[in-house]
Amino acid sequence: MKFRQTLFWDTDVKKIDPKKNARYIIERVMEFGTDKETQWMWKTYPHRLLHDVAKKSRVLRPETRTLWTILFQK
Repeated sequence: MKFRQTLFWDTDVKKIDPKKNARYIIERVMEFGTDKETQWMWKTYPHRLLHDVAKKSRVLRPETRTLWTILFQK
């Protein structure tokens, strides 16, 4: 997946490694991602990791955390 610079405004998107930077990527996509980026994230990362990030992230807004928590209950 080619990452949008606007999604990762604080870093060089060419240096982002989907494995090494998984939590960082997941947080950004959960918070600001498009439908396409969210679908990519859902297919790329284990759901256990996504759920863990949604529960423990310190950067997600409360509204975002609530949304993802509800989605994992289904």
